[in-house]
Amino acid sequence: MTGRRIAVIGGGVSGITAGYVLSRTDHVTLFEADGRLGGHADTHLVVPPAGPPAGVDTGFIVYKDRGLRRYTGHPNYFGDFCMWWGLSGISLGSWAELPTIVGPLLMTWVLTRGTGASLTHRRMAASRPQYADYTARTSGFFPLPPRPP
Repeated sequence: MTGRRIAVIGGGVSGITAGYVLSRTDHVTLFEADGRLGGHADTHLVVPPAGPPAGVDTGFIVYKDRGLRRYTGHPNYFGDFCMWWGLSGISLGSWAELPTIVGPLLMTWVLTRGTGASLTHRRMAASRPQYADYTARTSGFFPLPPRPP
């Protein structure tokens, strides 16, 4: 392989996908905190290194409190919420179709109280001590400006 040397740090699903695509032309090394690949997209707090790891030309780094994760603890669940409500709004053409609102209502409950954000929150709080500080300053679902520490 004659391409660049790239490190993917805290892979998650997006990191593994990026690594897979890049591995066609570049040498990719995946650094994962857990003993398994993938995990959940927000499970790893990565301390920024002074530079890329030795022998690496370029690095992709996933930070828990950067980008959308600064405004909501679950941007993926909020994105699902927006998709369900958006599709429902687009599809409504008459009052006769109003009962279909049950779909986005059910998904909102699942994403906020069911197996979505609340289950992830409980699992993360139990396994990651720094998660309590993150949740104290970050909105749990709807994107809002971060609260002071």
